[in-house]
Amino acid sequence: MKTRDSLKFPNRSSSRVIAIACVAALLVLTYSVAYAQQDQALTPTAANQEAPPIPAEQLDSLVAPIALYPDPLLAQTLAASTYPLEVIQLEQWMANNKYLKDQALADAVAKQPWDPSVQAMAAFPDVVQRMAGNIQWTTDLGNAFLAQQSDIMDAVQRMRAKAQGTGNLKTSAQQNVETQTVEGGKQVIVVEQANPDVVYVPSYDPQAVYGPPPPAYPYYPYSYPGYYAGMGLAFGTGLILGGAWANNNWGN
Repeated sequence: MKTRDSLKFPNRSSSRVIAIACVAALLVLTYSVAYAQQDQALTPTAANQEAPPIPAEQLDSLVAPIALYPDPLLAQTLAASTYPLEVIQLEQWMANNKYLKDQALADAVAKQPWDPSVQAMAAFPDVVQRMAGNIQWTTDLGNAFLAQQSDIMDAVQRMRAKAQGTGNLKTSAQQNVETQTVEGGKQVIVVEQANPDVVYVPSYDPQAVYGPPPPAYPYYPYSYPGYYAGMGLAFGTGLILGGAWANNNWGN
């Protein structure tokens, strides 16, 4: 039986491991690189992996749509992005199973043949819709994450610092934001749920929260369902991840 965590990126037993240093919380995540490359037609090939590293400014624009997610959801989203085909399949499956809620949804998605990181995204339908609706971005993000994990996390920190600098990333009723010192004396910006059992998924205009992008790397064309220009940093309805998810196969 697979063990999964609804608020943390789940472990996956395999012969291949990726150590994912998640901002602030320092989530050590195990993941399968080889499976991600073999199972997904859209993941990077060996030739792609030998390509020059993606420049920092390009990575900044790539992570801009999700850099302000709370840390556990950010880690989950990054992991799921390495399986873009399964993300599309999950969205289609959820559209055909709208009647499933809470425990029934958690039980049903656990029976699907997808990676645990993708299965866990069923708890966040808005994020699934965004990832599937922006599939080229999802693919590019997953490829970059597989090839340059630490660089991706550094890009997240740079974008969070920009959002703090413009006054758009701060503690609120939905989230706690603080700077923590981690190993080596490095400071990281932590974004956590104000209530550990409730997740608010933010929507925002990258240019409004971060400022203008570098001329060479404009922000990726990305749409947030229901969001309109000038809305600022917006939060939808909080998603309560209670017993249906914590007591399911994901564990707690």
